[in-house]
Amino acid sequence: MKLGIDIGGTFTDFVLLSEADHNLYFAKTLTTYPDPTVGIMRGIEDIFINHGIPLTSIKAIVHGTTLVTNAIIERKGAKTGLLTTIGFEDVLEIGREMRYDIYDIFITMPKPLVPSKLRRGIIERVNFLGEIITNIDESNVKTEVDGLVADGVESIAVSYLHSYANPAHELKTKEIIKAYYPHITCSLSCEVMPEIREYERTSATVMNAYVQPIIGDYLNSLIQKLADKGYEGMLHIMDSAGRLTTIEGAIAKPVQLLESGPAGGTMAGVFLGKLISKKDLIAFDMGGTTAKASVILDFEPEITNHFEAAREKRFKKGSGLPVRIPVIDMIEIGAGGGSIARLNSLGLLTVGPESASSTPGPACYDRGGENPTVTDADLVLGYLNEQYFLGGTMLLRKDLSIKAIKNKIADPLGITVEQAAWGIHRMVNENMANAARVHIIEKGLDPRFFSVLAFGGAGPVHAFHVARLMKSPQLIVPSGAGVLSALGFLVSPIAKEEITSFIATLDKIEWFKLNHILDKLKASATQFLRDAGVRDENISVSIISDMRYEGQGHEISVKIPEGILNESSIASITQNFEELYIRKYGRVIKGLLLESITWRILAKGPNPDFLPNQAVSDYQNIDLKGHRQVYFGEKYIDTPVYDRYSISPHKSIVGPCIIEEFESTTVVGPNANVMVDEFKNIIINMTYEDI
Repeated sequence: MKLGIDIGGTFTDFVLLSEADHNLYFAKTLTTYPDPTVGIMRGIEDIFINHGIPLTSIKAIVHGTTLVTNAIIERKGAKTGLLTTIGFEDVLEIGREMRYDIYDIFITMPKPLVPSKLRRGIIERVNFLGEIITNIDESNVKTEVDGLVADGVESIAVSYLHSYANPAHELKTKEIIKAYYPHITCSLSCEVMPEIREYERTSATVMNAYVQPIIGDYLNSLIQKLADKGYEGMLHIMDSAGRLTTIEGAIAKPVQLLESGPAGGTMAGVFLGKLISKKDLIAFDMGGTTAKASVILDFEPEITNHFEAAREKRFKKGSGLPVRIPVIDMIEIGAGGGSIARLNSLGLLTVGPESASSTPGPACYDRGGENPTVTDADLVLGYLNEQYFLGGTMLLRKDLSIKAIKNKIADPLGITVEQAAWGIHRMVNENMANAARVHIIEKGLDPRFFSVLAFGGAGPVHAFHVARLMKSPQLIVPSGAGVLSALGFLVSPIAKEEITSFIATLDKIEWFKLNHILDKLKASATQFLRDAGVRDENISVSIISDMRYEGQGHEISVKIPEGILNESSIASITQNFEELYIRKYGRVIKGLLLESITWRILAKGPNPDFLPNQAVSDYQNIDLKGHRQVYFGEKYIDTPVYDRYSISPHKSIVGPCIIEEFESTTVVGPNANVMVDEFKNIIINMTYEDI
């Protein structure tokens, strides 16, 4: 038995996999604040009550959390100090000296996680070759650390110039900190991000130190609570690149967990794509707080090493805190089910980014919320069932939704409640479709050739209209769409990435030295997997190099051939670089040398392989549940409502229709053909004759 747990802003999702018979069991509960472990234990109890499966029979738990992201966005991390090479104390504020909006005279730049009074310069210097120019002054380190501790810091980040080339000074600093203050957590840039570019490296290291104490406390608390209930199995954590790490790895590098939850959904998309032979997909994830999209190309997620956290403006690149970690390339494309609709200062309708979360939640939750949300609009339009939300375990109040929309939107605009609700629904769909379309086109791809895979609690409600606006040929709603990220945790491999900067043009690389460095990285990565219980024969290793044309300022990640590298490898490396460069930029530049900047070793365990079979306790044996009035833009239409679990495979249904299940609801508009495949995925073939 393996259990996936995904903590979102509104709901905590659970998927239990029985490897003996491939049965899947789903559960969903409200996320609890301020302690999410309360909701986790409640969900585990629900699984026991509903399915009779005790925690003691579970052998592995895989967990993803938004705790890291939330701590950074809300500035609720540990009080953190920074030790850096003297003269570089202000690198966090200087940044790249770029304005993300050159026309905004009131621009707000991201505030550093460490204020100036807690940033201290240390006497030391290493050059880019790793040669020590100035030895570290140990007494200076002790004095500055004493001062930081006196100022109340709980965690210290250490980021010295060129430490990626020679980490000796950072390692000595950590030794001094631990000798005098063992209770203080310490993050070194040579361990968090051993790459060039001191701004990004320092930002990532500070971010890691900022969240390290709270992640450590949270995970240790979770381990204790599970142990108190008799759990003795393994606990793995999902990272931002769709890979699993150990508890020790997560506590050492919590910055790797920034996009932990959303990554699970994309990895589930990879798994399902292989299952149904769909190699190119757009993964559309809409939960309670946000909506995200990612591209799956040739059965693989797109991985990037450029990421920003806590943006001042959600859709503005450059307005956040940079962190160069491997992360699935996702774009936040819109609001979630709990996002609040309001009229702005110009009297125009806007939705989000503020969310009602789970407390108090949308008005229809009857938990004290008075603001209209996307969920309230969906309920008024007839997309959601008051009596069957979360399978009937949570009743909704449509009258409260009507009241909130009427008071805050409809009456001020002089329109009907239905028109206001449709405006909210349509605005969210348009924003998401436009953002997703741009994200895909920027990659040189055409969204009209990608099927949309919809998941998340609110994803299937909105996906039909989003896919239609993008002119996608097909919409796929997998079984258990409302908890798909948690399923993704269970189908992701344990993996470890080791990185280092090694800068040289291909014609001047010291191949013997490079192979020696890569062998050390490979040994470290594979040992991590062995310690996690993966056998040597199940470990695969791949090499990636971040490369560019000599003189350029940015790199692309290029696959490197296996085996010992030498001069004969140059041709295949060049070919791989040019193929990727053409796909991204449409051409190659002749006559320029290729330069390697950073080298990455990725060691992975095996991908779980099984045929999913959802175990359902409330099977009705009657697929048509009835009819209800559903609004599709001009008027309410008497629309059939189907039970997801009772629809027989390959049965054809013509839209419009509503398909209900415990975790989510799928809305299908007019002029679409619906079919359920042998894996209980809803396949919706789109038609565009009327557009």
